[in-house]
Amino acid sequence: MDNDHGYVSVHRSHGISTIEFYHPQSNSLPGKILHELAEAIHNEGINADIKVIILRSAGEKTFCAGASFEELAAIQTEAAGEQFFSGFAHVINAMRKAPQLIIARIQGKCVGGGVGLAATADYAIATTGADVKLSELAVGIGPFVVGPAVERKIGLSAFSQLAIDAANWRPAEWAKQKGLYAELHAEISGMDESIHRLANFLSQSSITAIKELKHVFWQGTEHWDDLLHKRASVSGKLVLSDYTKKFIEQFKNKRK
Repeated sequence: MDNDHGYVSVHRSHGISTIEFYHPQSNSLPGKILHELAEAIHNEGINADIKVIILRSAGEKTFCAGASFEELAAIQTEAAGEQFFSGFAHVINAMRKAPQLIIARIQGKCVGGGVGLAATADYAIATTGADVKLSELAVGIGPFVVGPAVERKIGLSAFSQLAIDAANWRPAEWAKQKGLYAELHAEISGMDESIHRLANFLSQSSITAIKELKHVFWQGTEHWDDLLHKRASVSGKLVLSDYTKKFIEQFKNKRK
């Protein structure tokens, strides 16, 4: 497990698969992590022994900081940009296609693609510190790939609020009111206890009924394979703009 460059790990127990990702830069998502995450979700999805999937990240402060700025800064062509943003499309499509219900453990702040992961999960359980922000417009790219997942979960009005006011955090309570989070807990221990309870319940439930329920939940998204890759192409072009290059450079300089 390479902690210096991040990792994706899978742990299975009693029909429950826990997929954990980590990156040292606030659990941001470079292409390698996106690829491994999509692959892990797909593999667990086709595993007949798995009845429920828990998606989590390591650490306590940030669930996911979204796209890796290091990789965004390195993109030089539209093709490379499309390939990078398609990584998010692969993860979202793997989550929606998995026949198991997916529980997301949101222990801290969600930015950009992290909001997309929370929205694509079938049931997200969070702490009160799990504030959300879709920062993409501030970067100059817009939340195009994660947009369909976020809009599906919280509606066009709430999605547009996040997408337009891209520099502003929304508190976790707002996210719960809009339906992004199913539950909020003051302490991580309470969140984990609730996740454990729900995962155990689902692991003992009818997998046939769960599959049918998941199918119902995701009706109308069959075109997302094509849609999300088209959206990735849009982001792949925008990331090459002078505006975005300048923003990323300023952001990187602030971190030094």
